[in-house]
Amino acid sequence: MAFPILILLQIILLLSPIKASEPSCNRSCGDAYFDYPFGIGEGCYFDKNFEVICDNSSGSPKASLSGSSLELSSNYSFGAPRISVNISVISLNRSKSTSDGKGVNVAGSPFSFSQEDNRFTARGCGNLSMINNLKENNNSTTFGGCYAICSCDPTQSEHSSCCDFSCAIPPNLKFFDADIANNYSRNILQECTSLLMVYPYWLLSKYQTNSTVWKDEKQVPAVLEWGKYKGSCTEDFNSDHTRCNQDGYCLIELDSGFVCLCNSNRSSSFQDICRGDLICNTTSGYNCSNCPHGYYLDYSSSNSDLKYCSSSRSLASFGKKSRVKYIVIGSISGGLGMLFLTIGTWWLYKFVKQRKETKRKQKFFSRNGGLLLQQEISSTDGNIEKTKVFTSKELEKATDNFNMNRILGQGGQGTVYKGMLADGKIVAIKRSKVMDESKVEEFINEVVILSQINHRNVVKLLGCCLETEVPLLVYEFVPNGNLFEYIHDQNQDFPITWEMRLRIAVEVSGALSYLHSAASIPIYHRDIKTTNILLDDKYRAKVSDFGTSRSMAIDQTHMTTLVHGTFGYLDPEYFRSSQFTDKSDVYSFGVVLAELLTGEKPIRLINSEEDKSLAAYFLYAMKENRLFEILDARIIKDGRKDDIITVAELAKKCLNLNGKKRPTMKEVATELLGIRAWSEPSVTQESFKEVNYAESEINSSRNFETGSLSDSATFSVDVDPLISNGDERN
Repeated sequence: MAFPILILLQIILLLSPIKASEPSCNRSCGDAYFDYPFGIGEGCYFDKNFEVICDNSSGSPKASLSGSSLELSSNYSFGAPRISVNISVISLNRSKSTSDGKGVNVAGSPFSFSQEDNRFTARGCGNLSMINNLKENNNSTTFGGCYAICSCDPTQSEHSSCCDFSCAIPPNLKFFDADIANNYSRNILQECTSLLMVYPYWLLSKYQTNSTVWKDEKQVPAVLEWGKYKGSCTEDFNSDHTRCNQDGYCLIELDSGFVCLCNSNRSSSFQDICRGDLICNTTSGYNCSNCPHGYYLDYSSSNSDLKYCSSSRSLASFGKKSRVKYIVIGSISGGLGMLFLTIGTWWLYKFVKQRKETKRKQKFFSRNGGLLLQQEISSTDGNIEKTKVFTSKELEKATDNFNMNRILGQGGQGTVYKGMLADGKIVAIKRSKVMDESKVEEFINEVVILSQINHRNVVKLLGCCLETEVPLLVYEFVPNGNLFEYIHDQNQDFPITWEMRLRIAVEVSGALSYLHSAASIPIYHRDIKTTNILLDDKYRAKVSDFGTSRSMAIDQTHMTTLVHGTFGYLDPEYFRSSQFTDKSDVYSFGVVLAELLTGEKPIRLINSEEDKSLAAYFLYAMKENRLFEILDARIIKDGRKDDIITVAELAKKCLNLNGKKRPTMKEVATELLGIRAWSEPSVTQESFKEVNYAESEINSSRNFETGSLSDSATFSVDVDPLISNGDERN
């Protein structure tokens, strides 16, 4: 049941809103902040030029660019394509014509000093400052300079930090250094002369407040850029040139040195469309006066100097492509969702059905006396073989779900199926037709009693199943059909001889004698007939079908019930009075003896005026001394006359209309055993063994402790043996 629950949880997760995962790329180090394409760690930056190193060795985190080792400034934060860095202040010594600070070189990287956001500044009146630009041959060339303009009295020591001038820098500047010209004023304090590249807004804000602000400054903020902003862009995230970091922040490389830097990460974008800033990589020599493919120069701006690019495609054109993609993705997702939903629904249905079936089985088990049976089993003496309680699943598997091809017999009490248990044992499984709920206790008592019967001529009850609407009873399998078939459908290849008939009579009478007197509680069969006498693989008789049987108290002489039985075998006295005694079984056995002697059926199918009842017909022939006229021809041929007459006289006694004048089954069994021993000297020793066996069964049964079983149970056990040939005949 765990598997259906897992399926349902998966469906719930699929249908639930997906919570955004936590960012995996740091966007700050100490007080410095930056965005993609910059990043810390593998998978978080565009390439090595944009890698940020966060150094915590000093205790205060400091961020620097991996390629140039320039420290990122925490004073200002710029949007793409600019970033603020700290530049060292160059302090000059006139007497030595040397400088304490070194220049900054970003050649070989995509960065350059921003012309719009940097100023070259010199401190010290009368100084001439020159800016050098590094060419390809690594030679410095002076391209311009600015004379200092005094804004304070430099002769006063307290004004030695005056800012003398600042001037613009050329575009695409990658190398910065400065030299002091020889024509400078002698009145300037030489130790105060210095040069720097600085962000002008920082300079103005500081200088206006305090003109000596940069006296002790070792570094000042400057701005690097890696391209020029050329307007807004709209691109498809699914482009082959899309580059993203682990958090889904992307840039899309276009032609002519342009990139589209997306404003938001991919997971939060609408219809998978990147909308962001169009940037031209000016530092790599591209011509940024034009626009990339799919964009045009937009002259609508009021400032004619600013020429931005606009996309030639509408947002709808991207949406169309995205919609197709989303339709495909949606269709696949919807299909998978429906599949999981269908599977989940099916498993839920199976789970509910199984749960319902389990409760149904528990209900039947309780109603059919399962708890009482478990109590009886637990209280039964350990020396007695336990009653096995089968599950419905075991028996369904054994009978291939009660396949029609497994049916071996059907009768008034139910249907018999052939089955094979998990251990390979062949059994008979009886599915009863009805169950009287008011007699559950008696039924359980009978099941326990019959399962404890251990007689070689009685079909063994192996166990039962109480999880079904009506109980299922499991018996040993008897393979060679029933006695009725051998008497009335004789096979020339296997004739039923007098010796075989006499042996079967001895075996059946012994079994009935055991049930009447040797069992712990006397059991009356109530339906003795040749169809209920089965033959095993050695053609030994086994009494079966206890569907109408009753157990009796030892001191009880009869029971009053509704009349049950089969016409032709039914005791007339029982039919009139509804009082069944042990002598009623004796009468039915007398009819079986008459069948064995005459080969006639219990109800004779004739049109003459003769008796149709075999019992009456047999008694009349005995009275008229015409026994040998009605005997089966094979008996006359095989049997001894004296033995036949003796058996016929015994049958006559059993068929006496007055039950009190009939012999007991023990007397019948003893006499038949003596006849067989007399007629077949070779089996005399075996006969004595059978007598001793019967006596030992009686003695052992008298000592049998029944535990909590009722000794006056009167409910029938609906038992039908499994036969291998033909249907059950009533």
